[in-house]
Amino acid sequence: MLHRGQQNTEGTGGGELVVPMAWFYAEYIADELLRSGDLMPPTSFEFRAGRDALALTVFLADTEKELSGIQVVSQLENWLSLTAYDQPWQDWVCERMAALTAEAVATGEPAADLELAAAAWRWLEETELLAPDLNAVPGGGAGIGEDEGPKVWTPAWQLGLPLGHLAIHLF
Repeated sequence: MLHRGQQNTEGTGGGELVVPMAWFYAEYIADELLRSGDLMPPTSFEFRAGRDALALTVFLADTEKELSGIQVVSQLENWLSLTAYDQPWQDWVCERMAALTAEAVATGEPAADLELAAAAWRWLEETELLAPDLNAVPGGGAGIGEDEGPKVWTPAWQLGLPLGHLAIHLF
């Protein structure tokens, strides 16, 4: 992403390339967790929903902006708790995105990572995927095949979040 109007360390003007490494790293971690769990084909929309939900969790939970390879293992419990069924994940994402946006505006620093995170969040909120309606099936869908039973259009984040949670748990 090209960012204009910022000075580099030598004091000459703009046009430098801003690489959103924090977001790319969060996506990489999410992708690896989902692939290791082998829960969905990597080409499916469900996989993308899981990857984006996990990447948002990883990116937004890194409050110190210091996530490194060794810290990934120490963060797994935190990510598990954030993605748990009874947690207000959607509200947490909105609050963290607002806080990071305000911080970027206040500091005037390039927000390439935040732009990609916002695009992922928009996709997760605006995209609906057809999924089994577990609330309509007696017993929560136990014993019913994937193609059987009623289906309902569900926001992508509502499918991706439990998929991401399960991938973390299986890791």
